[in-house]
Amino acid sequence: MRKFNLAITIKSAANKGLEIYEINIEVDTINSIPQVVIIGLGDTAIAEAKERLRLAIKNSSYSFPAAKVVINLAPADLKKEGSSFDLAMAVGILAKEGAIKEFNGENIAFLGELSLDGSLRAIDGILPIISGLEKLGIKKVVLPSSNLKEASFIDNIEALGADNLSEVVCYLNGETTLKTLKQNVQDFLENEDNDFEIDFLQVKGQLQAKKALEISASGAHNVLMSGSPGAGKTMLAKAFMSILPPLNKQEAIELTKIYSISGLLDRNMPLITKRPFRSPHHSASAVGIIGGGSTPKPGEITLSHRGVLFLDEMAEFPRSTLEVLRQPLEEGTVTISRAQTSVKYPANFILIGAINPCPCGFLGDSIKPCTCSQYQINRYRSKISGPLLDRIDIQIKVQRLKDEELLNNSACETSAQIRKRVIKARQIQLERYKNEGIITNSELTPKLIKKYCKINEDTKKFLKNAINQFNLSARSYDRLLKISRTIADLEQKDNIELSHIAQALQLRSFN
Repeated sequence: MRKFNLAITIKSAANKGLEIYEINIEVDTINSIPQVVIIGLGDTAIAEAKERLRLAIKNSSYSFPAAKVVINLAPADLKKEGSSFDLAMAVGILAKEGAIKEFNGENIAFLGELSLDGSLRAIDGILPIISGLEKLGIKKVVLPSSNLKEASFIDNIEALGADNLSEVVCYLNGETTLKTLKQNVQDFLENEDNDFEIDFLQVKGQLQAKKALEISASGAHNVLMSGSPGAGKTMLAKAFMSILPPLNKQEAIELTKIYSISGLLDRNMPLITKRPFRSPHHSASAVGIIGGGSTPKPGEITLSHRGVLFLDEMAEFPRSTLEVLRQPLEEGTVTISRAQTSVKYPANFILIGAINPCPCGFLGDSIKPCTCSQYQINRYRSKISGPLLDRIDIQIKVQRLKDEELLNNSACETSAQIRKRVIKARQIQLERYKNEGIITNSELTPKLIKKYCKINEDTKKFLKNAINQFNLSARSYDRLLKISRTIADLEQKDNIELSHIAQALQLRSFN
């Protein structure tokens, strides 16, 4: 009976955003003019792999097939991008040529870019790919040694690091072993120092603003601060990072995946251990803020996930740029749609905005008079739309410090003291919502608000008067209850009381 020379199949993976797809790389040869043909909807980097493969195999002292080599990247209808398939394609060619004996690629995948000398170069997005392959049932992954630290955080898959193609071939032939590494996420998080740029101890006065930021940190609420130049808005925003609770394991892995696919992960520090603080310039485009491009990449709102997006001089941003924040602020995710693809990224961040009350900045200032006309003031304020303001839970005025406050050297609360209360409030929320799929009060849906934000009759009457007096929208009403729930958690109260509603109303004074 005739024995057919079957194609070799090698497993690899591709990502579309944070979604991972298994890619089967099929390699076969045809008795024809020697050449390499790569099919399966690859981009330019994949098309250019032909010469990398030829020279990397030759310079690794292996022979390249003297035939037509056809490489199919399946599934054929999924667009593939980047150079991460180089190693898998080279292994397939060498297995077909016989340099790799008795190859069984059922539960092993290959990732990595080849240099012309056969060495392996690191690629971006390793952590999300390894995590996705684990869920697809892959047991081992061979990858560049320089990616090994990042891959070592996934438990149920063996990451094997190689420096060059020859090492991979020797390993598959049973002649050598490859580097392995396992690291514990919790060890990295526990060893993280709490050294922040600015401590609340350094911020003089501003008691109302400090309290507002404590409530914001406790329930992950958005904040808008309005005040004259030099009042301390930027300093307060930077100090805010020092009172946020530390990242847990799940959050650290989420963030690391985002920074990995963005190419922003430090190879020497393969895990994000601090909450991000992103502060884009007001000249940033809508695409820079929300993400996008021909190959959609994460924008500032995704890079701020589980951290802070600080928009200083918020009214100086183009209105069109600010308006793209509306959907992510409501849903905690962003969907970027292009002609050929649609990508969904997480965007669960705390927005902190800082604005001046008018173009000159001194409207309502106790020392400097405002020089703006009413038309200029109205035009300036209209840059931030009503629907966007409605999505910002806490809106406060930051007043210029008086002389006695500036000269007062009495001790203030440290960030560590405030942080303890914030962590306690967050723990209360984690326990309360453990079966709801959320972790903070800011994520409460209308259904969950009814369940967890119950108020008595006296509080209802007070709230009814507030709705009429301040002309609150349905969204403002919901956000008022969420803030009240956080204030109650800080006081470790089971139910929302009238005093909590009153405090929450005061925190929307700017609007």
